[in-house]
Order: sequence, then structure tokens, then C-alpha cells
Amino acid sequence: MVVWERPEPPDRPVPAPLSRERIVGAAIRLADADGLDAVSLRKVAAVLDVGPMRLYGYIATKDELLDLMLDAVHAEVRPSGDGWREVLRSLAAATRRAAHRHDWLTDLLGGRPHLGPNTLTTGDAVLTALADLPLDLVVPAVAAVNAYVIGAVRKETAERRAERSSGMDKGEWQVAHGPYLLRQFAEGKYPALSRVVHDGPHLTPDETFDAGLDFLLDGIAARIPR
Repeated sequence: MVVWERPEPPDRPVPAPLSRERIVGAAIRLADADGLDAVSLRKVAAVLDVGPMRLYGYIATKDELLDLMLDAVHAEVRPSGDGWREVLRSLAAATRRAAHRHDWLTDLLGGRPHLGPNTLTTGDAVLTALADLPLDLVVPAVAAVNAYVIGAVRKETAERRAERSSGMDKGEWQVAHGPYLLRQFAEGKYPALSRVVHDGPHLTPDETFDAGLDFLLDGIAARIPR
């Protein structure tokens, strides 16, 4: 029986009340502070001031805990808007915001389908908004948007982690490495790359994300039968 259908044990308020919701909340706080490596049933039990064995009545494995954490965060991803384009844009933006709030989220996105109730609710809302489109367009369109968002937020997460590990933000990194790149360009190497660096647009992360999403949504719109 999957964890979402398995009943919780009877509540025991002594020595401390416990529920899956409290366990998942504690795990998310640990992950928000120190990443997924900081999450274990033993550490969660310590945060809740209970013995680790009490948690096994609610959650059998760490994988179940991660599934529950991921589904809890999906409660923050609620697409809205009128029409398929607004809903897909809202889905992308809400997923990105959740990834910014929970740096560890990108480590759990993708892979096997996520089947928690919040995730299923989000998916159903998106498909309802696309109900007037042919199914042979809906399925790859939603998959393409999800793939774009996962790739984009993973890149942003990797950049944030690199900044933390190096102690340099993006501007400091550019100052440190810019002279090397300019020397390469001065020798006539990489002319196309030089043109982009010197003359191309320098977009913010928000602008980059929105532009890429627009390219994708325009491509979907072009394939909708008139």
C-alpha cells in the first residue's frame, strides 16, 4: 500500500504528538537549511523530540519521506489563468518559485511519475485547462514545458550552489575570469562567441527564463489546429 493510502497509527500525545504532516514539516525545514543530505529519519526524530522508532509507524523508508516532502511542496504549485497558455506559464513560474524557496527541490524533480495528492491535483488542473486541445498535442506539450522548467531550475540551482561553494557571486566570478576570456577574444579566437559576449543582450535570470518559455509556448501555439 502506498504511503498516501496507508493509515496513520492512533495519535499518542505523550511524550509528543506526531503525524505525517509534522514529520514532513520537520524534514522540509532540515532540507531548507542544509539540503537533502541533512534529512534522515533519525535527524527528523531529533527535531521532533521523539525516538526514531516512532517515525516508522508513519513512514517506512527515507524514500517515502522524500516522496511526501516533494508532494507537500507541490501544494505551493497551483497553476491559474484563462486558457492553455496562461495556465502553462503559471505552472512554469510557480514551479520555479517553489524551487527558489526550496533549493533541494530540483534534486527530486523528474524521474518516476509523482503520485501524491497535491501533485495529482496540479496535474489535473493543468490538463483541464488544455481539455480543448487534441490529446496528441496535450501530452507532449505538457512534457515539454515540464522538461524546460526542470532544466532551467536545475541550472539556476547549480549556479547558486557554485556561488556558495566558491564564495563568489556572478559578478565577482566574471571579474576574476573576464581577463582570460578577453585575451582569447583578442587573439581572434571564437569570433561568434566574442560577438555574443560584446554585443548580445545581457538578460537577467527572470528575463532568460521568460524568453525561453515564450519560445516554447510559441512553438506549441503553432501546432494547434486552426
